[in-house]
Amino acid sequence: MPRTASPRRRSRLLRYTAALAVLAALGGYLAVQYDSSNTKAVPRCVVRAADGDHVYEMSLHQAANAATISAVGTTRGMPERAVTIAIATAIQESTLRNIDYGDRDSVGLFQQRPSQGWGTVAQIMDPVYSAGEFYDHLAEVPGYSRLPLTVAAQRVQRSGFPQAYAKHEPDAALLAAALTGREPTALNCTPSQKTGQGPGDAAKVRAELIRTFGKDVLPTAKAAGSPAAATVSVPVPAAARATSDGAPRRGWELAHWAVAHSQELRIERVSYADRVWEAGSGWRTEDAKDKEPDATAVAIRVAAE
Repeated sequence: MPRTASPRRRSRLLRYTAALAVLAALGGYLAVQYDSSNTKAVPRCVVRAADGDHVYEMSLHQAANAATISAVGTTRGMPERAVTIAIATAIQESTLRNIDYGDRDSVGLFQQRPSQGWGTVAQIMDPVYSAGEFYDHLAEVPGYSRLPLTVAAQRVQRSGFPQAYAKHEPDAALLAAALTGREPTALNCTPSQKTGQGPGDAAKVRAELIRTFGKDVLPTAKAAGSPAAATVSVPVPAAARATSDGAPRRGWELAHWAVAHSQELRIERVSYADRVWEAGSGWRTEDAKDKEPDATAVAIRVAAE
């Protein structure tokens, strides 16, 4: 006949079990505290519709890729609808991640295939190049802006799942509205605040602006700022189409691009049209005491350390 544990023994076992549970919980709490001691907030980006009802959340890596796709499109003179189609396609193909694998030899944001003439692997893995290739092919689709999104995307991609793009249209349209500058302050990112990351490099910001938007984005050395300056000043044409706040749409496009790239380029502050974004707090109205000298330009400041 098997022996059963005495009430005293069962009580001891329950106490031991409870103690172990408390220790495990304490260990988990301490681990979280240790990890967050070097990180002030979870790195992420959020795009929010003006009415607040539609929100899309993503990583900073995804936001940077989406901003690049948008910038390449507008620089080529493509309309916002084309940007929506491109972003929806990239969400479906790679979830806006620049991956080096896929079906057969597909790689990159749009899962383009070297064997099908899209370029070399190295070229396709460059988001600026791959987005340009997508737009080149989309421009050849007659009446693409009037076609259903899934039809336009499929004419370019020749996917085995042609209906898959449609489900991403609402999110892509929300992203395109922000990244093309039509919706001011719609994109907010919280980059990592870990210590020991080092200072930002304004020269890298200038180089990436030119690589993505073209050399005309910084037309003069004076507008770009001196090589040693921590702030890059990007002029905004006064004739650019305005948004709901009266500021040129081009300025908000550049401002959102900088916010989206804040992690990789170590950008800590972006200001434009009396609004300022800071890495630790997001968008706010700019104080009179810290206004930039040229209110018509987008001022991008890199981290000092």
